[in-house]
Amino acid sequence: QVQLAESGGGLVQAGGSLRLSCVASGRTFSNNVMAWFRVVQGKEREFVGGLVWSSGVTYTVDSVKGRFTVSGDNAKSTMFLQMNSLKPEDTAVYLCATPGAFRESIPFGKDEYDYWGRGIQVTVSS
Repeated sequence: QVQLAESGGGLVQAGGSLRLSCVASGRTFSNNVMAWFRVVQGKEREFVGGLVWSSGVTYTVDSVKGRFTVSGDNAKSTMFLQMNSLKPEDTAVYLCATPGAFRESIPFGKDEYDYWGRGIQVTVSS
């Protein structure tokens, strides 16, 4: 089992910044990929970005590229999401996730992920 815990969310004005953290614990030896998703009530869970620990590859979707950056501290099993130039449409619950098996590339589909954090609210006011 892998446990994931997000932190760093909150309320920020449009144009502001937040940094989310996700700490993994438990059986993390196969935890080679971690990802961020976000969800708005009534909508599908949306992939935001992720990283591959073994290669250092990171990825963010086009809608946040240039504003959001995924990074990680492997020694601390912690992934970060730096969010700059936040917009009201970025308001969502942000969740981190990891597949149950070793992966060398970042899946985009939520069904590829077996372990999820509880999520953390990010609210951007206009």
